[in-house]
Amino acid sequence: MSSMNRWRPVAQDGMLAVAMALFLSVVVAITPHAGAFDLAAALAGSLALVAWRRAPLVALVVSAGCMLALAAHVRPGPAAAFPVIVAVFAAFRAGHRLATALVGAAFLGAGLVVRLPSADGSLRDLQSLSLLVGWFVAAGVTATVTRHRQAYLEEAERRAAEAERTREEAALRRAGEERLRIARELHDSLTHSISIIKVQAGVAVHLARRRGEDVPPALLAIQEASGDAMRELRATLEVLRDADQPDGESLASGLDRLDDLVERARSTGLPATVTISGTRRDLPAEVDRAAYRIVQEALTNVARHAGGAAAAVRVDYAGGELVVQVDDDGKADPDAPPVPGTGLLGMRERVAALGGRLRAEPRPEGGFTVRAELPLGDPS
Repeated sequence: MSSMNRWRPVAQDGMLAVAMALFLSVVVAITPHAGAFDLAAALAGSLALVAWRRAPLVALVVSAGCMLALAAHVRPGPAAAFPVIVAVFAAFRAGHRLATALVGAAFLGAGLVVRLPSADGSLRDLQSLSLLVGWFVAAGVTATVTRHRQAYLEEAERRAAEAERTREEAALRRAGEERLRIARELHDSLTHSISIIKVQAGVAVHLARRRGEDVPPALLAIQEASGDAMRELRATLEVLRDADQPDGESLASGLDRLDDLVERARSTGLPATVTISGTRRDLPAEVDRAAYRIVQEALTNVARHAGGAAAAVRVDYAGGELVVQVDDDGKADPDAPPVPGTGLLGMRERVAALGGRLRAEPRPEGGFTVRAELPLGDPS
């Protein structure tokens, strides 16, 4: 498409030159005493218009010289000035006003000398010359107006682009300020609360071991989960505070910590299994994080809404996509549609942002299933 756009003006210039050449060929053919030299001059002056955009002064000089040669040998009338008028327009539009005025004046003066308009008397010559002067002036004025209009449009486009860039910068600045505000709020509230949970759980574990008692698995799970939550929260705060580092979330969890996630779910009393199929490979960071979060949210929902159920996590490294599925054998009603809570909406948003598909619904045989298909692009 870009190649066609590049060659389109050249084709248009060629069509203009050919049309002018055909027109002057007819004029020369019906002009008395015209011969091969006159036809060659008319064709050369017309075909010079091929360069009227890229080299307007060259086109003007060549067309003016050829048309004067034609007019000096035969009497083609005002039609011989048409290629020169087009070249005058092009040269004026390109900004060569002084040179164009000089060439135009020289052409008109020489044309008067060789009686370019006609041979029917000096009064008729002056009338035709006045008509040609009017055409030349009109071409110059039209070219000047066109040049100013083009400059105005370019300036308007530049200002629009500048305004758009300014709006984008302002939006980015406001977004950055909002991220910093959220980071401060999270740090001042959530970080403090999680730290207290982690410290209290650690103290409880320490006291239990000091007294020689068995540490409850739930307490160990709280201690581990609070530590993981603190680590991930710090990673999130780093992302919020440093928007120029798109890989800042690399500290966040991915499928490399899937076993830890499932083990933590087991420690809370949720029977869970993991099945991985396909050839494991490096995943795009956003896909890796989304898959982990989907499994995490699905296991949380099983523990929260399907008490006593077992969960089965399946990860399939397919050719062009990653399939993550979490099934449970709870008592979800197949005829009752799921109520979209915050967690389910979050999963849908993550999958949609990656161009994938999410299915979260009761299973016909009972229980609930969450299946996410995340595209990977070309398989590596």
